[in-house]
Amino acid sequence: MKASLSPFIKTLRKKKFTIMVHLIAWIIAFLWVIPFLGVFMASIRPYKEVQFGWWEGIISFKDEKLVFFPNFHLNLYNFFDAWVGKTSGAPLSKALINSLIVTIPATFIPIGIAALAAYSFARFSFRTKDMLFLVIVLLQTIPQQMVIIPIYTLMDNLGLLNTYIGLILLHSAFGLPWQILFLRNFFSTLPVEVEEAARVDGASYFKIFYRIVLPMSLPALASIIALQFVWVWNDFFFALTMIQNPKMRLATQVIPTIIGRYEKNWSLLSAASILVMILPIAIYAALQRYYVRGITAGAVKG
Repeated sequence: MKASLSPFIKTLRKKKFTIMVHLIAWIIAFLWVIPFLGVFMASIRPYKEVQFGWWEGIISFKDEKLVFFPNFHLNLYNFFDAWVGKTSGAPLSKALINSLIVTIPATFIPIGIAALAAYSFARFSFRTKDMLFLVIVLLQTIPQQMVIIPIYTLMDNLGLLNTYIGLILLHSAFGLPWQILFLRNFFSTLPVEVEEAARVDGASYFKIFYRIVLPMSLPALASIIALQFVWVWNDFFFALTMIQNPKMRLATQVIPTIIGRYEKNWSLLSAASILVMILPIAIYAALQRYYVRGITAGAVKG
């Protein structure tokens, strides 16, 4: 009797564990979404309704009854105002274009270089391989604030200060170390037999790389594209240091000017924040299928 009940007890315990895991995950997800919900609610309501909190006017008691949205007025004018810059004088539409001009090249340039370097580390042997790879790994630990003064001086001497090219090169340089490490780990998990078969058929190393290795590495490349795009898109420190021309400001530089010096319109600021975060959310949604596969595969082997 005990032996027959044992599989049932194991199944029951497994189901309880699964339910607990899902419950904890949903609670964490709900707590994570609350700040975004507050920003979204503030963006679609007039400032007078949210100046004491975005939750004001959503739930109240009237005649001993629970009433939802008793003082809620939908207002999408905040998005239009942030887009054209009517109140702040800094149109977010122009800033978003400037951010794309920087983010797209700063995403794909380091990925191309990192893929070639990572493949060399994963497949070839040379004398200084381990030492050079150690240096690349250590470069990831350098904070941006520690090197900003020499970088600023170097960019000024090269005539790249206050230019998009300088900012693109800066983001590319900072993205290379972690991308090389990530791709090298992923390339190490790929089967070598496929490449050896292609080499026997007369394929060159470069042809093997872009015809076989890169298509097999789509999950890792998608993960890097998503991470690098979001990090460059959300950057404020480098943009604030390198771009000083008001007409060349990026979206992260324009948002602080929207808040105003004397009057703080949180609804307008929330609407601008929503507009800026739409594109990164779309990138993650489009690459979600590959993102998780690439992250797990690229992090299991050192």
